[in-house]
Amino acid sequence: MRNFWGFCLAIIASLAVAQTAVAQPLTLRVGVYENPPKLLLNNGQVSGIFGDLILQIASQEGWRIEAVPCTWNECLQFLQRGDIDLMPDVALNTERDETLLFHETPFLHSWSQLYGKRTLKVTTLLDLDKVRIAVLENSIQESYLSDITQNFGLDVTLIPVSSFDEGFQAVLTNRAEAVAANHLYGDIKARDLGLEPTPVMFQPARLFVVASQPEMQPILNTIDVYLQTWQQDPQSPLYVTLKKWRANIGDAEPFPWALVIGLISALLLVVGVSLLLRKRIKQRTLELVHSELKLNTILDSVEAYIFIKDRELRYQYANKKVCDYLGTTPKQIIGQTDAMFFDAETCAHLRENDLRVIEEGLRVSDEEDNVTKNGDIRHFLSVKIPLQDAQGKIYALCGISTDITEHIHIKESLNQLEYYDSTTGLANRKLLLQNLEHAVTSAQRTGYEGALVAIDLTHFTIINETFGHVAGDKLLQEVAQRIRARIDETDTAARLGSDDFLVILEDISQDPDQAVMAVRNWAREVLDSLAQPYELGDIKHSTTASIGITMFSDNPDNVAGLLKSADLAISEAKAQGGGSIRFFNPTMQETISRRMLIESALRRAVQHQELEVYLQPQVNEHGEVIAGELLLRWTDPDLGAICPAEFIPIAEASGLIIPIGTWVIEQACRTLRDWQQIDALKHIPLAVNISPHQFRHGGFVAQVEHCLREAHLPEGLLELEITEGMLIDNIDATVKRMCKLGDLGVRFSLDDFGTGYASLAYLKKLPLYQLKIDQSFVRDMLSDANDEVITKTIIGLAENLNFSVIAEGVETVKQLEHLKVLGCKKFQGYLFGKPAPIIEWQQRLMASSTVTIE
Repeated sequence: MRNFWGFCLAIIASLAVAQTAVAQPLTLRVGVYENPPKLLLNNGQVSGIFGDLILQIASQEGWRIEAVPCTWNECLQFLQRGDIDLMPDVALNTERDETLLFHETPFLHSWSQLYGKRTLKVTTLLDLDKVRIAVLENSIQESYLSDITQNFGLDVTLIPVSSFDEGFQAVLTNRAEAVAANHLYGDIKARDLGLEPTPVMFQPARLFVVASQPEMQPILNTIDVYLQTWQQDPQSPLYVTLKKWRANIGDAEPFPWALVIGLISALLLVVGVSLLLRKRIKQRTLELVHSELKLNTILDSVEAYIFIKDRELRYQYANKKVCDYLGTTPKQIIGQTDAMFFDAETCAHLRENDLRVIEEGLRVSDEEDNVTKNGDIRHFLSVKIPLQDAQGKIYALCGISTDITEHIHIKESLNQLEYYDSTTGLANRKLLLQNLEHAVTSAQRTGYEGALVAIDLTHFTIINETFGHVAGDKLLQEVAQRIRARIDETDTAARLGSDDFLVILEDISQDPDQAVMAVRNWAREVLDSLAQPYELGDIKHSTTASIGITMFSDNPDNVAGLLKSADLAISEAKAQGGGSIRFFNPTMQETISRRMLIESALRRAVQHQELEVYLQPQVNEHGEVIAGELLLRWTDPDLGAICPAEFIPIAEASGLIIPIGTWVIEQACRTLRDWQQIDALKHIPLAVNISPHQFRHGGFVAQVEHCLREAHLPEGLLELEITEGMLIDNIDATVKRMCKLGDLGVRFSLDDFGTGYASLAYLKKLPLYQLKIDQSFVRDMLSDANDEVITKTIIGLAENLNFSVIAEGVETVKQLEHLKVLGCKKFQGYLFGKPAPIIEWQQRLMASSTVTIE
């Protein structure tokens, strides 16, 4: 009934098309390539099985068929471009189904077959190795043969041809040994050319008429209706046409009984051989099963973790030890990766080793610390080797791991007993001596100073006697923890017994004075930390400590001497009472004491503004004062006059240089503001030395800007002198900060030029106004040819870079005259006047702008 209604609908559709055709006959362009008996051209008209059936439908529907000759490949291209409407004799596959339009009912069922000369001995696809096959380009035969030969690993050469006829000619001319064609065409062509079909048949296919344009879908639907109707009637045009063309093949050949009998015999032989092989395979399988059981029994019994992973690092085998360790079964572990069982860090390490085996073919032996997802930590010694197939390709890895967790723990315990104090966990005497030997050697090689620090608790025995040894041990542990918190990883803290502690401090500084100050500051911090109360159970206890220090340079070649020096230093510190710090070197101790005294006095001086600002003039070649430099001076009520070379480094180390530098800039701006009311002085700039710490301070630019704004100064009157050492660290940030200050009207002079590390590349970047020749070159210029050359070079460099240049430290007339000969035009030094209070120079300059050479 369903077919009936479908037929009715098709008739209605046909009537609609027919009505349209009455008005205007529908012309269909049909691509025709030579493929008899299915498709061919006959006097310019489509013919063959497809041609006759299409013409039959066209006559009933009122279509006009226009045949377009083309090769198979050309027909496909014409169809895709829309140059033809229909293309007959097309087999359905997945790729074509996505790009072309097919009707549902096929015209024909066909298959492909290989044809060749009688000398071609091919019975199966496996016999095609080293065979050249002519195949229709872009056909379904080409796609199939390409895939099947590649999958079987056969060396087959496919020769593309534009038509089946060209393919058969390729066999005749020995361009190919075989040709692939559909059986309808191939049987006819092979017989005509004296070729023979081979037993190799493949690619059964359903053949259709196809279109590419959506407007052709009604035409395909109409064709479908006719085919469905004709298939129900043996007398229909479909069967008449098939009979007609198959009759043209020729008289039927005698039935090949001999071939049938041969095939039956071959079949019986194959069945017999198959049964024999099955029996042998079954027997062999049983043997393999027994062997596998034996092997599994052995692998499950050994005290090792054995596993196999494929190239994707998925488990393919795991023995009982692995399964027990991971808490799973062989069935559950197969196919899983390490991510199922271990944490991310473990997985990353395992993957790194596994890939070295899989990708590089290496044998990897490594200790692996594995952490499972439940937090269990085990240590393994693992050996992993690549597994290769017959072609040498790596398809998997095999791993054998031994659990060494207990071995590691025993080793760590023995190491702890041998090198560490059991109460505090700090290093013992043996490890301390080893590390001290290494530290001294390292200091000799690098030039960095180190120190050995002895620490002794005050009245520790009272704790043991009063509160017991448990409280005493608790106190020692707390002390050890506080000391350990204040050392670097490269340092060593040790307990030698009772309450005696030693600390090795390494890589402190290459400058001896700075190293001493750093150790002293560190010792003070440790004393402050140890003085904090201790919670000893229900008891709160406070104690003090004494510290003795010896620097590596005290005994550079004698570790035993360092220990003795530290012991002497701690003895002296203990004699001074709790909280004392003593150095072994008496001279060094005096230096430290004076530095501490000066630092304390300097803090008071800054707080009470006891520092003074002096001025020293800078003159030109005529002796006229063109600028002045402000210099710090300090006289302490108790210590007397202290040289800037002594108190400035202390101010740098203590951080006092920041408030001192701020105060000096304020004094300079006030002085310049006051001079704006004096005609003789209003044009004279003042220079201020800037410390690297001060320059890098976050509020420096803002502080200078504030001072300039308060004083309302013209540009160029405030000059900041910087040193070459300031340029080494982060030159880009230095340039940026200098440019900001330059925008505020500040000029920069590079002080002590030639003594540091400035390069021409730095000088090009810096917004400098002036270079100052260091006084060390000026002092020895007349007696040392090298200093003269350096001085001359600096003057020439300044001229070429368009910088001003001034020589400082000029003390004699001979120096002055020689500098003039070299081209220098600005000078500063005792020859023109010593630093004096600002008010004194102010009065002298108001009287005369020219100085008298002293």
